[in-house]
Amino acid sequence: MKFHLCSVMAAAGLISAMSACNTGGTRTLESPDGNVKIEFNLTKQGEPTYDAMYKGKTIVGESKLGFEAQGLPSLTEGFKVVGISMGSEDETWAPVWGESDSIRNNYNSMTIKMRKNADSVEVLMGVEFRAYDDGIAFRYVFPEQETKQFVITDELSQFAMTGDHTAWWIPGDYDTQEYEYVKSPLSEIRSLNTDDKLGNVSQTGFSPTGVQTSLMLKTADSLYLNIHEAALVDFPAMHLNLDDSTMVFTSWLTPSPDGTKAVIKTPFKTPWRVVMVSDKATDILATQIIYNLNEPCAIDDTSWIKPVKFMGVWWEMITGKSEWSYTNAENFDLATFDYSKAKPHGKHGANNENVKRYIDFAAENGMDQLLIEGWNVGWEDWFGKEKDYVFDFVTPYPDFDIAMLNEYAHSKGIKLMMHHETSGSIPNYERHMDRAYDLMNQYGYNAVKSGYVGPILPKGRYHYGQAEVNHYLDAVKKAAEKKIMVDAHEAVRPTGLARTYPNLLANESAMGTEYQSMSPGHVTILPFTRLKGGPMDFTPGIFKMDLSTFAPNNHNKKRATIANQLALYVTMYSPLQMAADFPEHYAEKADAFQFIKDVPVDWSESHYLDAEPGEFIIVARRQKNGDSWYVGGVTNENAREVTVPLSFLAPDTQYEATFYTDAADTDCDTNPETYVIKKETVTSASAPVIKMARGGGFAISIVPKK
Repeated sequence: MKFHLCSVMAAAGLISAMSACNTGGTRTLESPDGNVKIEFNLTKQGEPTYDAMYKGKTIVGESKLGFEAQGLPSLTEGFKVVGISMGSEDETWAPVWGESDSIRNNYNSMTIKMRKNADSVEVLMGVEFRAYDDGIAFRYVFPEQETKQFVITDELSQFAMTGDHTAWWIPGDYDTQEYEYVKSPLSEIRSLNTDDKLGNVSQTGFSPTGVQTSLMLKTADSLYLNIHEAALVDFPAMHLNLDDSTMVFTSWLTPSPDGTKAVIKTPFKTPWRVVMVSDKATDILATQIIYNLNEPCAIDDTSWIKPVKFMGVWWEMITGKSEWSYTNAENFDLATFDYSKAKPHGKHGANNENVKRYIDFAAENGMDQLLIEGWNVGWEDWFGKEKDYVFDFVTPYPDFDIAMLNEYAHSKGIKLMMHHETSGSIPNYERHMDRAYDLMNQYGYNAVKSGYVGPILPKGRYHYGQAEVNHYLDAVKKAAEKKIMVDAHEAVRPTGLARTYPNLLANESAMGTEYQSMSPGHVTILPFTRLKGGPMDFTPGIFKMDLSTFAPNNHNKKRATIANQLALYVTMYSPLQMAADFPEHYAEKADAFQFIKDVPVDWSESHYLDAEPGEFIIVARRQKNGDSWYVGGVTNENAREVTVPLSFLAPDTQYEATFYTDAADTDCDTNPETYVIKKETVTSASAPVIKMARGGGFAISIVPKK
């Protein structure tokens, strides 16, 4: 551990040097292993800047820091350093659920305290840096001061790239992350950033060179970088805007309706800005830096928070086999409409008979819960209407007996999962939230899937603005009070807050299975990007790829193989995993469905064996508090042969491995539903060679022999 300039080592490991650091100059911070270095500099004009290096190579060039604030001189210059505090941390903490039993949080830190005097106004602002072995992070600190409130009009944090890196990106957007990722040099973002709506109901781009985080990058000398944010609390989500003449990204905050970005009250700390780095792609997948930058668990009793494997009456509606709504109503108004006199249209999926059929299958096959969408009144008049009052979240349709179905599910040993679609009307959801959660408690629901489809209301607001970020977290906090777990869809993408509030089991916040014909490479990118902030409810496990065979008006074909769908339960970590297809499709291929039944949703340790973003991922995980292992591999549009060393297994132990692989003739486009299942004895010395078809993959369950 090395510190320079205004640094004095104290016995407790805390470094403080206040009075001697009131001028410009460079301050340096290194990671515990010395490979990562951050340099802070205050220019002659009083401009705070930083740069960063990894193993002697610059990964972030000189980059400016600061803000613009309403009614104040620019907070990007004219500063003086008035103090520096430095320190270190090396702790190990246990997540409530996760990819491993424990996570090490090891970093060195440096906080620069600055003062600016202009126009008779004194502004105090600090920048706190942390250097980890696998990345850097910084956040702004506004201590208590005479100015009690700042209205932020722009954050101007820069990330100066050192070249025209390869990037895996999605367009900058205030309302959605439901895009396929584009792979391109940074210089081509402008030409490739289109206005393709992709069926999104709400979509608001802001710049031809704007992109979203988590942004995955690879340099010409094979360093892997990832830019994201952590601990997004009471602040708008950060996007990145590229100056493609200089290859400098600048933070771009989601605005409020008046064009300002955030209102902060001192004392205040912003979310962390993070750059992950390694010369191995697998290290980017494995890093826990985002979680480590969040606060410890805020829930005293977490015994009720359990990972969930579930099925759902959902894929029927997505594919068009059935519908969320109950009747074909015209001139619909929920406050006056009489469902008892309505004529059913006959395609309502969430009816008693159909739900009981799903309950039976889910219970027989060891599932924990069953999600039922379309159970509640209001679906006749919600999609894209921008109406304040669409759902009341407590009134079931006439053909959904909420008391009977919950009693039936509980008698079979499973729970029903609640669904709250807000249609983007946050005021309406907030008015009804207490009653909706109380109804869940009344009937024994302990998990809710919430949705925010459509433009946010009140009009002029966006999904990722400060007020909306606060709402999503408030909903999670209130759910925790009621001992309810949350799966939030269309909310802001996660930034590690599940460490603090582990009842937030998952988010969507990316293009998932509902986009039925996405490219095979999408699932080889998501773990490098969207999943860096937290688990995703991706809804894998589709077995019938030609959707027209059961939904005649749907001509989509899912571009994946069955082995690929099995592998996703391992390669895309989540404590909330859905078996998304129909019971009858699983019954037809019960031997392949066995893997979905067996695979855990919580783990004691995980090993990323090999990976390349956009190409392939191979992961091995050991079940929570057990000795069985599960391995998954997925590939993009290219077939490939891979060697999978099993050196993670316990030595001198024999295991029975069940391989679920693509067949010789499997292809994601022409023959996606063929597969091979075989059993072999393996040890830690084994290294099976496995072929993955185009859009394919493999899954292995490995159980110690008795």
